[in-house]
Amino acid sequence: MSKLRIGIVFGGRSAEHEVSLVSAASVMNALDKEKYEIVPIGISPEGRWLSSNDALKLLKEKTDIGSQPEHLIVPDPSKKALVPLNSAGQNKSVDVLFPVLHGTYGEDGTIQGLFELADIPYVGAGVLGSALAMDKVVQKDLLRQARIPVTPSVWFFLHDFEKNQKRIVSFTEKNLRYPMFVKPANLGSSIGISKAHDRTELIAAIRLAGEYDRKILVEKGVQNAREIECSVLGNDDPIASVPGEIIPSNEFYDYDAKYVDGKSTAVIPAKLPKATTKNVQEIAVQSFKTLDCAGMARADFLVAKKTNKVFLNELNTIPGFTSISMYPKLWEASGIAYPRLLDRLIELAIERHKAKQNLRTIFEPKKDWYR
Repeated sequence: MSKLRIGIVFGGRSAEHEVSLVSAASVMNALDKEKYEIVPIGISPEGRWLSSNDALKLLKEKTDIGSQPEHLIVPDPSKKALVPLNSAGQNKSVDVLFPVLHGTYGEDGTIQGLFELADIPYVGAGVLGSALAMDKVVQKDLLRQARIPVTPSVWFFLHDFEKNQKRIVSFTEKNLRYPMFVKPANLGSSIGISKAHDRTELIAAIRLAGEYDRKILVEKGVQNAREIECSVLGNDDPIASVPGEIIPSNEFYDYDAKYVDGKSTAVIPAKLPKATTKNVQEIAVQSFKTLDCAGMARADFLVAKKTNKVFLNELNTIPGFTSISMYPKLWEASGIAYPRLLDRLIELAIERHKAKQNLRTIFEPKKDWYR
């Protein structure tokens, strides 16, 4: 049997660019070379596409890529390939696309729309699920409607904050208690997130978040919370992994604690009461379905130490795949090794694509009324 050609898409125009590069290296190293031919597809921070075998190396070293050949995915179902940007070169066919893109222009439904137009199977959530999960404000609204427990929060646009700072700060303090977490609504990897203990810190945190997004989310902190994560895998019948606990090296699980200092630790499986473990797993699956996700997602929770009350913090549709990332580690603890997990994600992508192929996209009216 011929090998499947898997296009690994990484990098991108996102503040999480560097995290994506590390995730992509991990995925490419773990894929079974007997089953798959890997097609690296790197996207620079400026948005240029590179498809050479050196794409990952060039982006990691921040090499000048001005002279590098470019291939793009085009929204033409007849191609199903990377097409050279200029007339030189040949198309590079791909069977499945595996986006390992975190944050904007990769995890928010934008590139998923291109994949749909190109009619190529791809790993992970579709356009809607990606967009819903990326916008934490909309995500929380939908989760509340589904009666999924989330922390109290308020949100506003940076434009309104600049015009009515005093009113918005007063409104926030009236509805929430310190400490509060301030976040850009559309980003991940804890970039732009701050913990505010008073009004001065709140204003500074809003300004920081506003450097990354025009929409700001402020959440009430959960006192003495444990940070619990749970992985989800599947399409229409998703399953949940064992939960794991993150013990951050800093006051909360910020960017440095996740990737830089190497001092945070993970306890897998998390030492939770059986009822709490079951509750976390059920909420993870319910959230996955509520947001119309597919393939994979990681559900992040806050669990109160005294009461074991569970709050869903957020759902991530393209979780990290680095060597220290919780998504694959939780599945390994649940009995699915990393290479087999990648196999399953590719199978789910093909399964979902085939199901969509069975849907009708052409309607034939009784008369050609439109002529």
